[in-house]
Amino acid sequence: MESCNIFIVEDNEWYGKMLKHYLSLKPSFQISTFSRGKDFLDQLHNRPDILVIDYSLSNSNAGELFATFRKKHPEVPAIIICDNDKVLSVAALLKYELTNYIIKNEAVQELLWNAIHKINEHQNLLKEIKYLKEGVYRSFNINNIIKGNSVAIVKVAALIEKAARTNINVSVTGEIGTGKELVAKAVHYNSERNKSPFVVINMAAISQELMAYELFGYSKDAFRGAFTGMPGKLEEANGGTLCIENIGCMSMDLQTKLLHALQENEITRIGNAAKIKLDVRFITTNRKNLAAEVDKGNFSEDLYFRIMGLPVELPPLRERGSDIILLSAHFLKRFCEENALPPVKLAGDAKDKLLSYNYPGNISELKTVIELAAVMCNGSEIASDDILFNAGKKDLLFPGEEKSLREYNIQIIQYYLQKYNNNVQKVADKLDIGKSTIYKMMQNKEILV
Repeated sequence: MESCNIFIVEDNEWYGKMLKHYLSLKPSFQISTFSRGKDFLDQLHNRPDILVIDYSLSNSNAGELFATFRKKHPEVPAIIICDNDKVLSVAALLKYELTNYIIKNEAVQELLWNAIHKINEHQNLLKEIKYLKEGVYRSFNINNIIKGNSVAIVKVAALIEKAARTNINVSVTGEIGTGKELVAKAVHYNSERNKSPFVVINMAAISQELMAYELFGYSKDAFRGAFTGMPGKLEEANGGTLCIENIGCMSMDLQTKLLHALQENEITRIGNAAKIKLDVRFITTNRKNLAAEVDKGNFSEDLYFRIMGLPVELPPLRERGSDIILLSAHFLKRFCEENALPPVKLAGDAKDKLLSYNYPGNISELKTVIELAAVMCNGSEIASDDILFNAGKKDLLFPGEEKSLREYNIQIIQYYLQKYNNNVQKVADKLDIGKSTIYKMMQNKEILV
C-alpha cells in the first residue's frame, strides 16, 4: 500500500495530537504536525500529499500560510478546519484551489477522515491512470513496435520518428497483416498528441449507408430512431489522432464531405447546422495503391493530396529476411510468458523452415504459426515438424481438422474477401449471405481486412 504524507498545522497541542492519532489508525497515513507557522514554512521543501490547517491559529495567519504553501505546491490538496463564525472567510479561499473546509465540531474527526480518504482514493486513481498511460507509451515505443534490422524496416522506423515530431498527416500502405494500425499507434503515442484520443474507424467494416453517420455523427431526430445525438469519430478524435483504415473503401460522396472538413477545419453533425471546430491529425491506411485509384477515378485527387502527408510503405514479411527469426523469437517469448509456459527456443531446422515460407498473411500469420508451434512442441525446443503453415486452409471444402461451423464460416468469408479485394457486396452475392453479416464479423475483428 502506497503511503500518504499528511501535514497538519495546529497550534492547540492536544487537538493536534488527537487528529494525528485518529488519522494514524490507517497505517498508510504518515502524519507530521506543526504547532508554529514558522516550523511549517521551514518544511515546505518537503512536499506533502495533503495539507490540513487550522484557520484559527493564535501564532500565525492561516490565510497567509495557505497562500505561501499554494505558491510552493499549487497542485497539493488542502483542507482548512475552521470555527463556524469563520466559514465565510474560509469559503473565500476556495478560488485559490482550497480543496475543502471542515467546521470544527464534535464530528470533525469523522469529517476529516472521510475528506482525506476521498482525496487519497482520487490521488491513487490518478497515479494508476498515469502508470497505465506510461505503460501504453512504453508499449508503443518505436523500438517495441518495430522489430527487425532489415534495411526496409529500419527505413520505416526512421519515417515514424520523423512523423512523430510533427503534426503532418501520414498515409500507411502495406499488405494485410503487415502492422499498419500498429504504425499508426506508434506515430500517435510518440507525438505531442499522445495524451489526447487515438480513434480508429475501419471503412471496410462499415456499410456505405452508415459511413457518414459513423464519421460525422448525428443529432437527435436526424433520422427515424435517432432519439439522442451521437458524436462521430472525427469529433471523438478532436485534439488527437484519427486513424482511417482502408480509406480506399470510402464512397466518393463521403470523400467530398471529408475533404470539406479538412479544408475548413470544422464539421457539422448530420441533421445539425452547428459547426464544430476540428483539430485532428489524420493517419490513413490502405492495402490498395491510392495513386492508382486516383488515376482510375475511384478516389478524389484533392483528398488524396490532403491526406497523403508522409507516406509510409510497410514491406511484406517475405522481403525482410532474418527479421522473420527475430520476430519469431519475440512472439515465442511473449506467448510463453503470457501462458506461464517454460521458455522455448527454435531449433535450426525450424528456423530454416520459417525462412523458406512466403507469408501471404505477413506478421499476423507468423504470430499465429509461432503460437501454434509453442503448443505443439515437446520439450524446450521447436522442431521443423512443429511449424505448420496454412493449418486448416489447404482444402476449404474438405478440411482435415475439426472446427466449429462458425470457424469454417469465418475462414471461408475471409478467403473470398481476399480473393475479391474486400468487395463486400460481391462476396455477399457469391456466398448468398447478407452484407450485414460480413460487416458485423469485421467490426468484431473476426475477419481481418
